[in-house]
Amino acid sequence: MELMVLLNALVTRLLFVLHSLIGVWRVTAVKKEPKYWLLALLNLLLCLETGLTLKFKQGRGYKWFSPAIFLYLICTVPSLWLLEIHHGTQYCGNEPGAVQVNISNQDFNQSRDRSHGSEGTDHHIIQTAKVFVNQLSTICETVWTLALHQTFLLLLVVGRWLLPIGVEITRDQLSQLLLMFVGTAADILEFASETLDIEDVRKNYALINAILAVWTWSMLQFPLDLAVQHIGCKPTASTRRIPSLLLCRYSAELWNIGVSLFIQDGPFFIVRSILMGHFRIFNQMLVFFTAKNILVVTLQLYRLAVITLDFRATILQKSRKGEVGCCPCEPYEASAHATADRDTEMKEFVAFPPKEESQALSED
Repeated sequence: MELMVLLNALVTRLLFVLHSLIGVWRVTAVKKEPKYWLLALLNLLLCLETGLTLKFKQGRGYKWFSPAIFLYLICTVPSLWLLEIHHGTQYCGNEPGAVQVNISNQDFNQSRDRSHGSEGTDHHIIQTAKVFVNQLSTICETVWTLALHQTFLLLLVVGRWLLPIGVEITRDQLSQLLLMFVGTAADILEFASETLDIEDVRKNYALINAILAVWTWSMLQFPLDLAVQHIGCKPTASTRRIPSLLLCRYSAELWNIGVSLFIQDGPFFIVRSILMGHFRIFNQMLVFFTAKNILVVTLQLYRLAVITLDFRATILQKSRKGEVGCCPCEPYEASAHATADRDTEMKEFVAFPPKEESQALSED
C-alpha cells in the first residue's frame, strides 16, 4: 500500500469525523441535553468503512460510489437538521464578529499576563485554548449553523479531492467531477440559506421539514460518480434494445440531466413555486432563483431532446448500412477495429501479390 494513499485516506476521514463531532457538540450545547452526544456513535460506521477500505481496497475508492462521502452525510445531516429546527432562539447583534474579536483579544491578554512568569509557556497555551473555546461557545446559534453548512459543503468537495481514487476513474474525470461539485454546493447552500431565512417560513414547522427534506435529497448526489463515467456497452442481446443502447452511449449525459431534473433544480423549483403560489411569499431573490431553476430545467429538457434525436439519426444511418445488430455506443472502438482490419489486408496484399502480377514478373 502506498504511503500517500494511506495518508490521504486516513486524513480525509479524520476531517469528516472531527466536523461531525463539532456538529454534535453544537446540538448538545443548543439543546442543553447530554443525550444528543449519542449522535456521535454514527461515526463508528465511518470508522468501520475505513477499516474495510484499507483491508480490501488498499485505501482506494470504489467505482461509481464513495462510501466515505455517504457515511459522512449520515453522520452530519442529523445535526444540521436539529440546528435548523432549533434555529433563531439566540439573539445576534448587528456585528457579532467584531464584538467577539474584541472580547477575545482582551481575554487573551489577561490570560497572558496571569500566566507570564511563574506558570510558563505551557500554562499560557492551556489558558489561551480555554478562552478560545469559551468564546466559540458565546457565538450566536445562527452564525454557528451557517458556518457548519458552509464547512460541510466545502469538506464534501475537498474530501472528494483528497480521497484516493479507484482504478476506474481518471484524474481528468475527477477534475470534471470536482468542478461540478463546486457549482452544485453553491446552489444547495443558496437554496437552504435563502429559503430558511424567510420569516414566514420559520413560523411554519411543516414547511421547514419539507425544505430540509429536499435539501437532504439534493445532498445524495455527492457520493455518486456517474456524472463523469460511461457505463460502456457490449454488442450482446441484452444491449440491442433501444433504451439500453441509448443509456450505454450517453450514460454520463443522461445522469447529469436526471440529477438536475429529479434531485436538484426540479425539486428546488417545486419548493419555490409552492412558496410563491400557495404561501404568497415573494422577494427579489426568490423570484430570481425560481426563474433560474425554470431556465435550467428547460435547457436540460432541450439537451435531452438533442441527445435523443442524435441517437435516432445514428440508428437510422446504421440500419441503412445493414448494421442494425451492431452496438452504436462505442463508435470509436468499432472504427478502430475496422482500421486494424484494413491494415491487416494491406500487409497481406504487399506480402503476397496477386497471381497475375507474380506470373508477369516471372515471365520477365
